[in-house]
Amino acid sequence: MSKKEKEVNEEVLEEEVKEAESETEKEDETPSLEAQLKDTKDQLLRTAAEYANFRARSAKEKEQTYSNAKGNVVGEILPSIDNLERALAQENSDYEALKKGVQMTLDGLMASLEKLGVEQYGESGDTFDPNYHNAVMHVEDESLGENVITDVFQKGYRVGDRVIRPAMVKTAN
Repeated sequence: MSKKEKEVNEEVLEEEVKEAESETEKEDETPSLEAQLKDTKDQLLRTAAEYANFRARSAKEKEQTYSNAKGNVVGEILPSIDNLERALAQENSDYEALKKGVQMTLDGLMASLEKLGVEQYGESGDTFDPNYHNAVMHVEDESLGENVITDVFQKGYRVGDRVIRPAMVKTAN
């Protein structure tokens, strides 16, 4: 063999070796990619399961919070109910004593509402606000200012900015 042929053979052998090495590398990469895909799928499944558990836990906590809030409200009102039951159970009806008992019960209820963050509003002389008041009557009176509440038929109640019941009022001008 000539020198040229030896060089050509060596080049061919080198190319074959390089091709074999690249095929080996490709084979090595394939399991690596499959492993990465498997890990990614596993992470996705775990994340989905974690989110489902979070939603279920959040729904359960929301329900417990609602139940606790109802229980707190009822617990605050029960003493007033007890007082009314005791007042009805009295045989000798003294009007003044009954009136005093009803006033004390009302004061107890108002204190309970205050503890719960409920605010009472709607007084004569206040400025009419349609967001908080329901005008059921209107009177023209020059001695009063514009949009002034003259009478309150039913007080309004709110918790923070949320109106529970608007005040039913009579307005002037």
